[in-house]
Amino acid sequence: MLLGTVGLAALLPVRGAGAEAASGATTGAIALLFLLYGARLSTREALDGLRHWRLHLTVLACTFAVFPLLGLATRGLVPVLLTEPLQQGVLFLTLVPSTVQSSIAFTSLARGNVPAAICAGSFSSLAGILLTPLLAALLLGGGGGAFSADALLGIVLQLLVPFAAGQLLRRWIGGFVARHRRVLGFVDRGSILLVVYTAFSEGMVRGVWHRVGPAGLGGLLVVEAVLLAVMLLLTWYGAAALGFGRADRVAIQFAGSKKSLASGLPMASVLFGAEAALAVLPLMLFHQMQLMVCAVIAGRRARDPGAGTPRGTAPPEEPPEDPVRPPVPGSAGSGPRRR
Repeated sequence: MLLGTVGLAALLPVRGAGAEAASGATTGAIALLFLLYGARLSTREALDGLRHWRLHLTVLACTFAVFPLLGLATRGLVPVLLTEPLQQGVLFLTLVPSTVQSSIAFTSLARGNVPAAICAGSFSSLAGILLTPLLAALLLGGGGGAFSADALLGIVLQLLVPFAAGQLLRRWIGGFVARHRRVLGFVDRGSILLVVYTAFSEGMVRGVWHRVGPAGLGGLLVVEAVLLAVMLLLTWYGAAALGFGRADRVAIQFAGSKKSLASGLPMASVLFGAEAALAVLPLMLFHQMQLMVCAVIAGRRARDPGAGTPRGTAPPEEPPEDPVRPPVPGSAGSGPRRR
C-alpha cells in the first residue's frame, strides 16, 4: 500500500486547492492518530513496567543515543554515498522512537520477554513525542529542515495535545478503542498513507525527485543495511555484556533496533514541510528492511536450544504422561481389592 501510494502521488499529485484540502485532512488525521495512541496506552501498565527499569533504559539508550550517534556519523558519507538531503533523512530516522506492534510480535515469535517488549515500545513512543522534535531541532537545525519555535509548537499542538487528550479521555473511550482495535487500525494505516501521499505529491510538484537518482537510492540502501546490521549486533551482544538473560536480550534486540513509521511520518510532515518527501524516504525504506530482516531473525531465535514459552503467555496444557485408563473387566484391579 505504501508503494502504491507513492506511485499514485507520482502519477496524480494533488495540486492547488486540492493540496490545501489534503494538508488540512492530514493535520486532522495526525491529531486523531495520536488521540487514539493516548487512549490505547494504559498508564497503569506503563507504571507497572517501570520495575524492569534496566531493560527500558537500555532500549531508550539504543533508540535515542546510539542510533543518533550513528546517524551523525553518516555525515562523513556525503557526497560519496549520500546526498545532503538524504543524509538529513537518515539522521532523522535515527531520532524516531521504536515500534510497538512489530517489536511485540517478533519478541513473541522469538520466545522472548513479551511484557518487557510491550512496556519498552510504549515508553519509547511516549518519550519520542518529546525527544524526537527536540533532538531534530538540535541536530538538524542547520540542515534541510526548517526548524523553529513554530515547528516545535506545531509538534505540541498536533501530537502532544491530542495524545494528552487521549490519556484524559481514556476512562470513557478506552473500552471502545480496545473493543474496536481492528477497525480503528484502519485509522492508523489511513493516516500514514495520507501523510505519504501528501508529502510525495508536494515533492513531485516541487521537483525534488530530480535530486534523487538510481545511484543515490543504491547508496541509501547500502547505508541503511549497514545501520540495521550494526544495531542488531549491538543490541544482542551488548545486552549479553550487560548481564541480561536470553528472553530480555530478545526484547532488547527487537525493541532497540526498530524505528516507527507511524510516529516518524507525522513528525516529518510537521518538521520538514516542503522537504518532507526526501525526509521520509529513508524512514520508509528502513521500515520495510527492518520488518523483513527481523522476521528471519525471529524465526531463527524461536529454534534456539534455550528457547521456551514466551514470557507473559501461558504454556500449552499437556496430557499426563500416564493417563488413568478404566480397568478391563476380569483383569487384575477390576474388582474391590481384598486384604
